[in-house]
Amino acid sequence: MEKEGKYIYCIIGTKQERNFGPIGIGNRGDEVLTIGYDDLSMVVSNHPMTKFVVNRENMLAHESVIEGVMKEFDSVLPVRFGTIASNSDEIRNLLDRRYREFKNALRDMDHKIELGVKGIWKNMDVIFKEVVDENKEIKKSKEKIQNNPPSPPFSKGGMGGFSNGLQAKMEVGKMVEKYLEKKKEKEAERIVDTLRRIAFDYKLNKTISDGMFINAAFLVDKGREKEFDNIMDDLSEKYKERIKFMYAGPLPVFNFVNIVIYHEEWER
Repeated sequence: MEKEGKYIYCIIGTKQERNFGPIGIGNRGDEVLTIGYDDLSMVVSNHPMTKFVVNRENMLAHESVIEGVMKEFDSVLPVRFGTIASNSDEIRNLLDRRYREFKNALRDMDHKIELGVKGIWKNMDVIFKEVVDENKEIKKSKEKIQNNPPSPPFSKGGMGGFSNGLQAKMEVGKMVEKYLEKKKEKEAERIVDTLRRIAFDYKLNKTISDGMFINAAFLVDKGREKEFDNIMDDLSEKYKERIKFMYAGPLPVFNFVNIVIYHEEWER
């Protein structure tokens, strides 16, 4: 029989024992409970001490539990996905050793939430046209290619003309790609400048397509969430012809706190 461990979701500041229901990771209906030391507690559920499966279902379950805890506690410290302790004593010992660190982090994150903002250009043909119009070197190179199209590979001009034409197109492609990144940064900065004035902090994450120019997380006081909502509404209206915004929250503060517990710590 597989040994049962304790899967850890997050840390909260409470002395009371809590039960958040049978919502544990792994789809087994495990109860999500607290294990405490002094006035700190870890939110955990039972889980086999085997190699943990990293997949979308488990990641969503991890996040869902933390979001549920957030509904009852103003300050929640997410623990890195996939962290499992052997037993309750290991958890209490860890809370003891890192007590001051966790208390300070809870204080810093008190009454704060994360709000996610992604921005996607609606029409990339328009954006690529802007890239060409805004960059004289790219515009000149494209016009040169259009006015001097490469010869087909088996025509009188031979492979040389075809190869040179292909090389010229590749060079223009690289120039467009480089300028597009600068354009993303410029437009992202414009959106961030509008939002960061009511945020404690923000973080820019990697974009995942040519069309996505911003993928940001903002750390905001819960009391100012509505104000942030209103600014997002204004931005959506202002750029409705150009940008599709994807706005998510309130979320756990994953981009600003992600407690890491190293394997060696369990062995102390």
